[in-house]
Amino acid sequence: MTERIALVDVNNFYVSCERVFDPKLIGRPVVVLSNNDGCVVARSQEAKDLGITTGAPFFKVKQFIQSHGMAVRSSNYELYGDMSARVMEVLSRFGTWQEVYSIDESFIGVQGNPGQLGELATRIRSAVGRSVGVPVCVGVAPTKTLAKFANHVAKRNAHLDGVCSLDSMDPQVVGDIQSRVPVTDLWGVGARTGARLSGMGISTIADLKAADVTDIRKKFSVVLQRTVLELNGTPCIPHNEERADKQQIMYSRSFSNPVTTIEDMAEVMSIYAQRGAARLMSDGLWAMLLTITAGTSRFASGEASFPSITLKLPSPTQDPILLTRLAVGAMREIMHPGASYVRGGVVLSGLQPEPGQAAFGIFEEEMAETHVGDVLGAVKAKFGNKSIGLGSGGLAVEPGWSMKRDYSSPKFTTDWADIPVVKAEPPRV
Repeated sequence: MTERIALVDVNNFYVSCERVFDPKLIGRPVVVLSNNDGCVVARSQEAKDLGITTGAPFFKVKQFIQSHGMAVRSSNYELYGDMSARVMEVLSRFGTWQEVYSIDESFIGVQGNPGQLGELATRIRSAVGRSVGVPVCVGVAPTKTLAKFANHVAKRNAHLDGVCSLDSMDPQVVGDIQSRVPVTDLWGVGARTGARLSGMGISTIADLKAADVTDIRKKFSVVLQRTVLELNGTPCIPHNEERADKQQIMYSRSFSNPVTTIEDMAEVMSIYAQRGAARLMSDGLWAMLLTITAGTSRFASGEASFPSITLKLPSPTQDPILLTRLAVGAMREIMHPGASYVRGGVVLSGLQPEPGQAAFGIFEEEMAETHVGDVLGAVKAKFGNKSIGLGSGGLAVEPGWSMKRDYSSPKFTTDWADIPVVKAEPPRV
């Protein structure tokens, strides 16, 4: 039985997630905006066809978008993260191994003869569509690089219905396609490398496939050498079923309105520290270091200020009470009142899977002894982040400095208040 690699990629992921819960967006041009509704970060195919580019400042294209009847959505990270987890769970049912490559992509190990592999890819696509509701494309090939290429072919050829298994294709047809696809469309080959390759007469994937591997390593790197080997069917990039150990948890955002007072910055630190603590609890981790940061705009004409401090915690902790008090207290000491801060953040590092033991147990926090932090975490896990909190962190109303998301859809799958409700009318007699 042949071992192969499948690369499954969700089409226009952010837009597809929005369409699952708002079918009126299907077939309509849609754009999704970045933090604070600043730039376009995702587009439906219909929006791409109208010339909207990724990274376009929203204020520059807003009138054009409105005049063409495009739908606009703010980034709904809670929804996208949950939908990603659902997609990955479905994919895990089909592979001998799985490597989650990004929020919308996953490699999985598959087995079978050419006919079986094509049928399996079709079943994968159908299962994700049926269980999660988002469209995917599936590329199947002997190596990761070729699987990426196969996925590329599946996306750009509608007659393939979202599936491309290289084993089922005529090698001459595959070669013809590779001779037409620019080398910069290949996984891991950026514009700068592409320009250097072009100077050597290598402009397409077929050109790179035919290159001398020793010469490529000498002039570039072992990474590009592996790419050439993978194009020729030799697996060189191992799979990693386990994600790398998490080094830090960061909660950092830009503000919709500048923060200028100690009171407002204390509110920022209180909320961010509690959200960081919630992440620690969710991941089963304890932190040894707490870093807090803030910053003014580099282009502002007023006073520049970029306060930052790292605190070593008395013992590994995930206690929101302790983290909140330390973050608020430290920021009160280092910020410059009157400066117009446009961003702030809390970083938890020195992470470990066990709480460890304090150096002097008799000095442990009284609140930690009563497990108040555990109670807060349990309530949030069941009823959502806004259900309970310390001080400002317990306010259901977003503060004035919070991230601007004027076009956000509801958190359909992560907030009890936003769960869709189906109203069935009684049958007519």
